[in-house]
Amino acid sequence: MSLNGWLQIALFIAAVLLLAKPMGTYMMRVFDRRGTWLDPLLLPCERLLYRVCGIHPEEEMAWTAYVVSMLVFSAASLLLTYLVQRLQHVLPLNPQHLAAVPADLAFNTAVSFTTNTNWQSYVPETTMSYLTQMLALVPHNFWSAAVGLALAIAFIRGIARREMSTLGNFWVDLTRGTLWVLLPISAVFALVLVSQGVVQNLKPYDTVKLVEAQKVTGADGKTTTVTTQTIAQGPVASQEAIKMLGTNGGGFFNANSAHPFENPTPLTNFLQMLSIFLIPAGLTVTLGQMVGSPRHGWAVLAAMVVLWFAGTFTSFWAESQVNPQLTHVDQHVSATQAGGNMEGKEVRFGIANSALFATVTTDASCGAVNAMHDSFTPLGGLVPLTNILLGEIVFGGVGSGMYGMLVFVIVAVFIAGLMVGRTPEYLGKKIEAYDVQMAMLYMLIFPLIILALAAVAVRLPAGLAGLANHGPHGLSEILYAYTSATGNNGSAFAGLSANTHWYNFSLGVAMFVGRFMMIVPMMAIAGNLAAKKITPASAGTFPVTTPLFTVLLTGVIVIVGALTFFPVLSLGPVLEHLLLRAGQLF
Repeated sequence: MSLNGWLQIALFIAAVLLLAKPMGTYMMRVFDRRGTWLDPLLLPCERLLYRVCGIHPEEEMAWTAYVVSMLVFSAASLLLTYLVQRLQHVLPLNPQHLAAVPADLAFNTAVSFTTNTNWQSYVPETTMSYLTQMLALVPHNFWSAAVGLALAIAFIRGIARREMSTLGNFWVDLTRGTLWVLLPISAVFALVLVSQGVVQNLKPYDTVKLVEAQKVTGADGKTTTVTTQTIAQGPVASQEAIKMLGTNGGGFFNANSAHPFENPTPLTNFLQMLSIFLIPAGLTVTLGQMVGSPRHGWAVLAAMVVLWFAGTFTSFWAESQVNPQLTHVDQHVSATQAGGNMEGKEVRFGIANSALFATVTTDASCGAVNAMHDSFTPLGGLVPLTNILLGEIVFGGVGSGMYGMLVFVIVAVFIAGLMVGRTPEYLGKKIEAYDVQMAMLYMLIFPLIILALAAVAVRLPAGLAGLANHGPHGLSEILYAYTSATGNNGSAFAGLSANTHWYNFSLGVAMFVGRFMMIVPMMAIAGNLAAKKITPASAGTFPVTTPLFTVLLTGVIVIVGALTFFPVLSLGPVLEHLLLRAGQLF
């Protein structure tokens, strides 16, 4: 580990914390329908959308109607994405004349982008036309993020309101999240990316002559000489901006943010990481202001920062270590080499920014990568896997991280009440059996889907066929795939070839369940909280604004994750690390 690396990490988290309050205050004003400086431009657009779509913005919804509206919208957008992929060969803006996307892959991709997962079982630049990227995938980056943001705001309203049966209007929250939050920031960010060299055009791919011809041996054993290379391009910057801001993660290129056309400079790398955390960090401030307890929002943010730092430190340390089996190679830091494990990493980013990016993208449900997690050391790869297994609540995705964290807050407050022998209270509302039952249902769905599907995959020939590695690392690849899908992250241990009928279907099911089935109990909690009365705080009330609460919340998150997933992790990355140190792996 280097001082330079730590300075860059410190600069990053300082920027996140500095932007959290203005971003959170702005979102509070947007969703409380208070005035913003964008109102003169966006209010006419908002009114036109409501008139065209027949939306009555003053009509509020109970939690059940809110969820039904969200499901209907998601189903319609999923179908649109599927149809565009299946028909792309007859649609315009396809200069490479790409064929229709196969049915199983189109299903997987449609579910992936609808659920904000953006898992990609395909090579984007050779599979998706420009129209498919712009009409089906990029809009979903906005829609899925706006849905998550709307749900988080609805949950916060449930906490803030008293003796009410409604949580707001889904269509209004969806519209305002898109128009006021996601679109303007993405537009500015896309222009910044273009200024740094990120590609944005509609030109056909270029074919260029290689400086030096290359000999390539095919699967049939025949050797051919390659003298040209096809350079893919397209509308990249516009997709890249919302890909990061909306914690989507699906790249225009297969190499994702390791590709120089997506992420060309250290500045773009820094801004992309910052944009991933921008809205999730701001939502903690929005929480505090909307429920009337700003210190509670900062306490929740503090728990997120603690967990983020633990992951970043572990990943940076692990990737900075030398491989004990490469004794004949100098692996230490010097003026001429980075030292440590540089396999699968871009030289222009190095170990510090690769470890930080991997932690950030899996703390949030983003899934973008600037290095290949499959090439990390066993403990370095354990960090992004563990981040997702904790429930994608360490900052988390746009909206989904906040409502996931609030479920853990409910559990933490319940445990605190048990310890002092009184009815638990959260911001003046008593936490009762129904709330805890729904919270437990929310938490149990996640590991059930991951562990059940991973167990089936390791027993089926179809599940094992896609592995590039066997033993504990192969288990990690399968476990990571189902964890990433269920957690709606989208990143992968790149050693797994997932574009098969089995993985396209099973991962599609994992993504769907991991998004929508977990929303139902979460919104049931929100609806129940909104109907409760406020109870004045007493001497026995556990405060949720103190460092002690931050410690309790952090402990609950870690203990739940450890108890649930430690057995399978011990057979994967932990065992791989021990074998590597014992000289039995290479």
